[in-house]
Amino acid sequence: MQDLREAHADADVRDEDGSVPAVGVVPVEGRGSLPFLLLHGESLVAVASWALGEAGVRLLDFTEDWDDVRSLGAALVVHDPLCPGTPVPFLRQTVREAAASGAVVVGVRPVTDTVRPTDGQGRLGDPVDRDGLWQVCSPVVIPVPVLSALRGAPPMDDLAELVAALRGGHEVRLLEAPAAALRVVDDSDVTVLERLADPGPR
Repeated sequence: MQDLREAHADADVRDEDGSVPAVGVVPVEGRGSLPFLLLHGESLVAVASWALGEAGVRLLDFTEDWDDVRSLGAALVVHDPLCPGTPVPFLRQTVREAAASGAVVVGVRPVTDTVRPTDGQGRLGDPVDRDGLWQVCSPVVIPVPVLSALRGAPPMDDLAELVAALRGGHEVRLLEAPAAALRVVDDSDVTVLERLADPGPR
């Protein structure tokens, strides 16, 4: 992966097309072996990493010190390897939206499964109206002003938890992602993605 200081130097240069400097991570912690399932012959984490590169996002090794990451002066794109099919144009769109609004921008998909609350004793209640319910997928884009305000690295084991943490003190905007951004829960989801997602690196 690219050296952090080299990424810093490049991140200060705005592209000719006006795209916003951004760096990114593809965290695998807390996801078990799922990031290493194969999609079009490549691991999910490799496909997600390739997509960030194609979107113009500089991939970082996130073992770096958090203060060094904040010093880059670039938005941070957290791309979940369990949503490897998130299209490159959508990744670019979320970065631009975060830069223009100053808000955290989150890729989401509509909830399609039946949702039923419980009463705390295992009894199911009536189904919840799914209109307005969203599932966090990928990415989560943290713009520079929000990064500067964070005192430490936010949780990245689960993007829904990350969004909940950021919502505590920052504006969060939801952006509906294409169907190819669906979250992989098991092998059967990879089969679905084979039909939906860009083949990625070759």
